[in-house]
Amino acid sequence: MMRSTHALRAAALAGAAALALAACASSSGTADDETTDSAAESSPLIVGTLLPQTGSLAFLGPPEIAGVDLAIEEINAAGGVLGADVTAEHTDSSDADHAEVATQSATELISKDVSVVIGAASSSVTLNVIDDITGANIVQISPANTATKLSGYSPFYFRTAPPDTVQGAALGNLITGDGHANVGFLVFNDDYGTSLRDVAQGTIEEAGATVTYGAKGAGQEFDPAASSFSTDITALVATKPDAVAVIAFEQTKQIIPELVAAGIPSSAIYLVDGNTADYSADFEAGTLEGAQGTIPGAFPSDEFQERLKGVDPSLTDFAYGPESYDATILAALAAVKGGATDGTTIQANMAAVSGADGGEECSTFADCVALLEDGSDITYKGQAGIGPFNADNDPSSAFIGVYKFGADNKNVWVKAVEGSVG
Repeated sequence: MMRSTHALRAAALAGAAALALAACASSSGTADDETTDSAAESSPLIVGTLLPQTGSLAFLGPPEIAGVDLAIEEINAAGGVLGADVTAEHTDSSDADHAEVATQSATELISKDVSVVIGAASSSVTLNVIDDITGANIVQISPANTATKLSGYSPFYFRTAPPDTVQGAALGNLITGDGHANVGFLVFNDDYGTSLRDVAQGTIEEAGATVTYGAKGAGQEFDPAASSFSTDITALVATKPDAVAVIAFEQTKQIIPELVAAGIPSSAIYLVDGNTADYSADFEAGTLEGAQGTIPGAFPSDEFQERLKGVDPSLTDFAYGPESYDATILAALAAVKGGATDGTTIQANMAAVSGADGGEECSTFADCVALLEDGSDITYKGQAGIGPFNADNDPSSAFIGVYKFGADNKNVWVKAVEGSVG
């Protein structure tokens, strides 16, 4: 199993140090006195989650929620944040087709005075609520958003998953590295889908290959709410691709059997994080054998999987569990460093605790707090293997996992590639 390795450092967010000092200011004394005074005045940290419990991405919810709950459990076991236990408020994000669910959940979280919101999983869902959340000076940290338009969207928005500039390049290189020269895309008309397609297409074309269907500007994206894909598949097959990348969510369960029936070999099918999942209960044996998929993030170690299962014993999929765990730990460390639990203080210290200012490496909340209390700068080295936040609040580097499907239609981790965020 792959474990986290060193990642590249990036420049700190402009003005972060000044904001941190302002957040910690008090009427008297030294920095230590200021931190003590702020801690005494702080309310307990409340972490809200906006993660999929229903809808087409509901399969991502359990590992993400478990990651948050595990982090809070370990934070509280280490003494909590500024002497008080952290609590969680869990809400449903659903998906982009049920936008009213996330809107209602965001309103609920804001009313409960959360300082941090972990989520959403879908970039489209985030774009629907980000202005409300960050506009209330609440830090929003997504463990799974990849749309490039979210880079630098707000000083209060961070993510522990890399943007599509990393996954898209990895997908394109995987396809062309396997020798494919004519690639078709079946992609839904969604910010997540088109963003990922655009980057993958650029990588494919730079390698000298051709996109035969579903290219940027061709107008061949399908409606996310579509109930039939036969027309799209017929049009794609007519362009004679030797590989097909399917960028979709729940629609994949309907698309894959039709693609295979239309003569596309399963070994020529490529999936992404939104649909690389266990299909053993959905397809006939062998339907996806040899297909490959990409999922951002370091593959969780056996030890970390067991810790997650200690929170949710039913877990079988761990996608974005590490990223959710790290998002929660980073927010808690930012509060400790700033000496207060409000969103403005946490925002001002997120980059610093991620290692953007350099500092001694630490991998647990307890160890990192001990260093902060000694006055040291820190670089939190978490479970996801990401680099420090860059000026756009994106990870400066990250891993992309490559998975392969067996005859049982289950995806198995094969390898990981590390990329830098441009």
